[in-house]
Amino acid sequence: MSSQQQQPDEFPLPDTPGDLPIVDSHLFDDLLPAEAAFELTAGLRGYREPFVGITEDGAPRPGLYRLNDAGAAPKAAVAAAKAYLDGLAPHQRVVGNLPMDAAEWRLWTNALPTWHPKGMRLERLTEGHRERALAVVEASLSPAGHAQVRAAMALNQNLGELIDDYRDTLTEFAYWFTVFGTPSPDAPWGWQLMGHHVDLHCVFVAGQVVLAPVFLGAEPTIGTGRFEGIQALRDETEVALQFRRTLNPDREHEFLMGSSLRAEDLPPELAGPWNGRHLAGAGSDNLILPPEGVVAASLPADQRDALVELIRVYLDRLPPAQAERTLALVREHFDETRFAWRGGHDDVCAFYYRIHSPVLLVEYDNHPGVFLTNPEPARYHVHTIVRHPNGNDYGRDLLAQHYRLHHGGHRTS
Repeated sequence: MSSQQQQPDEFPLPDTPGDLPIVDSHLFDDLLPAEAAFELTAGLRGYREPFVGITEDGAPRPGLYRLNDAGAAPKAAVAAAKAYLDGLAPHQRVVGNLPMDAAEWRLWTNALPTWHPKGMRLERLTEGHRERALAVVEASLSPAGHAQVRAAMALNQNLGELIDDYRDTLTEFAYWFTVFGTPSPDAPWGWQLMGHHVDLHCVFVAGQVVLAPVFLGAEPTIGTGRFEGIQALRDETEVALQFRRTLNPDREHEFLMGSSLRAEDLPPELAGPWNGRHLAGAGSDNLILPPEGVVAASLPADQRDALVELIRVYLDRLPPAQAERTLALVREHFDETRFAWRGGHDDVCAFYYRIHSPVLLVEYDNHPGVFLTNPEPARYHVHTIVRHPNGNDYGRDLLAQHYRLHHGGHRTS
């Protein structure tokens, strides 16, 4: 059995129906305790702030991202997006296809929205039209990336069936899909898929694909019942453990942030039930995050290679040509890339890790139960985040370069 797996009959199920104010995929934050409402409305509070990006000190570093053709021209994605949009009725297209510079790019949540989202909710579409929407996602990602997204969506419904509750919310297609801009092989455009445990922002600009921010999670990570055989975020867990186990104990002072994820062993700000340890979730577009951890370039060659394999797990969600280009960019900054770990690394302990480069931020966290009832973080509840620090989340840095080059600095929709 994989070290992240747990037998389905061991999942801690609630004894009584839940009382969270969630109805039809909407979270009524005014009915929550104040602390929970504050944490779960971060995305709504922050998206209208001027975008800066995740930085080390509040000032984005210029010149990190280069506008060039990565050999990832989105022909299939363009065709799929046009087919999807052509099927929308006019009143649907008004909310399902927004301008490229729409503020809603930055309005998302990994929990349930406390506002009425733009975009089309997949479960409200006909089956054929929903498949056309999902075909855009499939054409934009690698096969592995697409499979990961669809597994997380399926496991969302598995959770609803497992606890036999919130059945109007914990479903496979309770996700909002929005196309931004006009799909084109030449002009920038993109899409957002948003909902519980699945938040992707995909931008096409100058032959490149930017996939950030990305939030993928699952509770639980292994399917049960009719979902048996579906699994999510296995490599994110297992490859990380393999790498962690190679690190020299004599260097733990460089990368180990703490040996336990139990609430009693954590600083209060990292022990809450909503965000856990991760810092770069919804509403954190302008996070200031000083680097922590061991410097990648200081590791022996075999450990550097093992860290690259872990980075590949996240980048391989991209089309292959773009994944290689992005990895090459990360390698250029290995002397500034840091790896940090919190928790254990045996076959059962929960853990958190962070990879922080000037051009890539990855977070992984094991989480307490939200719908399951485990009070402490567990391997079967995983959150992962991918960001492009220093201003390239949502492709912003590359888009700015494109508009300066082709449109005198003005954005077009």
